Amino acid sequence: QVQLVESGGGLVQAGGSLRLSCAASGRTFRNYAMGWFRQVPGTEREIVAACTWSGINTYYADSAKGRFTITRGNAKNKVYLQMNSLKPEDTAVYYCAATRSSTVVITTTQGVDLWGQGTQVTVSS
Repeated sequence: QVQLVESGGGLVQAGGSLRLSCAASGRTFRNYAMGWFRQVPGTEREIVAACTWSGINTYYADSAKGRFTITRGNAKNKVYLQMNSLKPEDTAVYYCAATRSSTVVITTTQGVDLWGQGTQVTVSS
């Protein structure tokens, strides 16, 4: 069974940076496209960034463009989210997501087959 485990969340001041990591494990994990979502209590989970299995094709929410970068590890079982110029409105629980398709770029929760447990990101003003 495939599992996704996030790390790298924490507390940072506005303007600072954080790097989130997500590691996938399991014998059946192969050629999965991956992405990052975030959720604030009382609101819907929203896409932040996503990429195909190769990492070549990417998608960014408008709120993430120019500040966040999604990349895949060389072994392709990891995905990273580099977050720069963080703002208080970026505060949320960030979730790693994966879909059993190598070429799909996830843009909605409906496209997700697997979720991580989430990691809290808090940006103070």
